[in-house]
Amino acid sequence: MKNIRFICYIILSMLAGGYVAKAQTTRNAPEVEQVLFADPFIFYYDGLYYAYGTSSFDGIEALVSTDLEYWEVPGGGKRHLALHKEDVYGETWFWAPEVYKVNDKFYMYYSGDERICVAMSDSPLGPFRQVEKKPMLDEKAIDHTLFIDDDGKAYLFFVRFNDGLNVWVAELEKDLVTLKEKTLHHCIKTSQPWENTCGGVNEGPFVIKHEGRYYMTYSANSFACQDYGIGCVTATDIMGKWIKYDENPLLQNAKGLVGIGHNALFTDKDGKLRIVYHAHKDKRNIHPRAMYIGNVYFKRVRGVDRMRISKEYIVPRISRTNQHRK
Repeated sequence: MKNIRFICYIILSMLAGGYVAKAQTTRNAPEVEQVLFADPFIFYYDGLYYAYGTSSFDGIEALVSTDLEYWEVPGGGKRHLALHKEDVYGETWFWAPEVYKVNDKFYMYYSGDERICVAMSDSPLGPFRQVEKKPMLDEKAIDHTLFIDDDGKAYLFFVRFNDGLNVWVAELEKDLVTLKEKTLHHCIKTSQPWENTCGGVNEGPFVIKHEGRYYMTYSANSFACQDYGIGCVTATDIMGKWIKYDENPLLQNAKGLVGIGHNALFTDKDGKLRIVYHAHKDKRNIHPRAMYIGNVYFKRVRGVDRMRISKEYIVPRISRTNQHRK
């Protein structure tokens, strides 16, 4: 009888020890969740990566990271609003933010109430504010991106709602706020078969310059469509003719992801060109869209560099325990 009691005691002790060990492991495990940003943008400044995206009804959230894989909420709260609707134009639909440092100021270009806007701050974490709460253009427009050429001339690419959604460009005044409307120039609209699965949409432009040539990535089809994808168009003159790649789309439905699009390009701390984009939650649900990061490279074809996007990607996650900080 004593032996039976002893054996039972041993078994119970082992079970209890296992439970405690499991509880301890669970308690020590880092709390992580996927970054749920649509229309994402990443900005590297002073040793940190800053990410912004479409996610909140009342403004624009920001995250920070040292390695692109694990991200933190500045201040350690549930979220950090770098831009709040009380400080700027717009009541809702805060979309597609991009942040740039020019001289001693940070500029956030964002869409609010389907109007293109810009706000300024002394910090990449905000608060971003407008001196005068108004859009940059008095018409429906979204998805604007800033490009400053080698000669210092600044341009704003954006999407207008005329004849479907299509991409235009205009020069900016030196304040980086005022559009020179007389310079408005049409760049692209839907013109390739793959772009017409779900509506006439060319949106989400982003422009870089490489070896003297301008490269614009853009997204086609509705964001709600699984065939949303990323294409490329090039030009030798910003105000000239933009020519789409015959091999478009460069990225679409890759490695289990659908609804891939609205990307931005950035250079990481090692000088490597990267791409950030969003995709649908899964093949049955659009929302919440999530952020992914991949690589971009150029392939020499008949004497000209052609942009390519890798189908490999990393899945950025939010760490709420700071265990991943390096």
